[in-house]
Amino acid sequence: MKIKISIILVNTNNKDLVLGCLSSIKKEAKDLNFEVLVSDNGSKDGSVEALKKLRAEKFWKNRLTLTFNDSNVGYAKANNQGIKKASGEYIFLLNDDTILHKNSLQNLIKFADNTPDAGVVGSRLLNIDGTLQKSCYHFPTISRAIKEYWFGQRGYFEKFAPEGDEAVAVDSVVGASFLITPEAQKRVGKMLDQRYFAYFEDIDYCRQVWRNGLKVYYLPSSVITHYHGATFKKLADEGQRWKKLIPSSKIYHGLVRHYIINTILWLGQKWQKVFG
Repeated sequence: MKIKISIILVNTNNKDLVLGCLSSIKKEAKDLNFEVLVSDNGSKDGSVEALKKLRAEKFWKNRLTLTFNDSNVGYAKANNQGIKKASGEYIFLLNDDTILHKNSLQNLIKFADNTPDAGVVGSRLLNIDGTLQKSCYHFPTISRAIKEYWFGQRGYFEKFAPEGDEAVAVDSVVGASFLITPEAQKRVGKMLDQRYFAYFEDIDYCRQVWRNGLKVYYLPSSVITHYHGATFKKLADEGQRWKKLIPSSKIYHGLVRHYIINTILWLGQKWQKVFG
């Protein structure tokens, strides 16, 4: 029987979280024909040993594929390692710091099966306290940066979460829950752009989806808890993490737009601090 969905995880020193994620997959996806492919980016916290031990269990023996990197090769490249080995109809990129809720995968697949123009579908993400997590983007542009940071018009540049319980088309969803449909795989390709070490690879893929005549959807009926930031917090401390965005921003925007947008953001933040 053909595998319906290939779930791709990337782990970097998140042993407890990745094991928790896999446990939730085992519980909530057991009625699906699925596989999980984990790429580990040089973990030194016991993740490697724990994952190998899990793979030996009867349930996971033919469902779990592991790739071990000697160092952190980046989020996009590590995802692509799993994608290359995947054989499922759907590719589902899932952060390792997540917990699936009941029917979260089933609802994603059902919606995508019945929506011919769907290229990417993302879930409703919740914080660990159960509050709604912002997980959608408008494509970042100079005009939107000005509207939000100079004129205080919220929702133009920063992340947002659509209201209501119906599926809605958005520019981009975050990569924490990122279902790539068969049609997107045909028109855009399966792989993420490996020029992005971390950040912007999700919004870049969504941009390609729209350019190829498909849509990106936010699906509230698929609910996933996301320990926001746990996957990337080890890249840098909170105060320095913004610096990790710079290389990817330059690739996504191009140098000129990158510097214009960041000047707008910097001046707008200064203005807000001075005038409240």
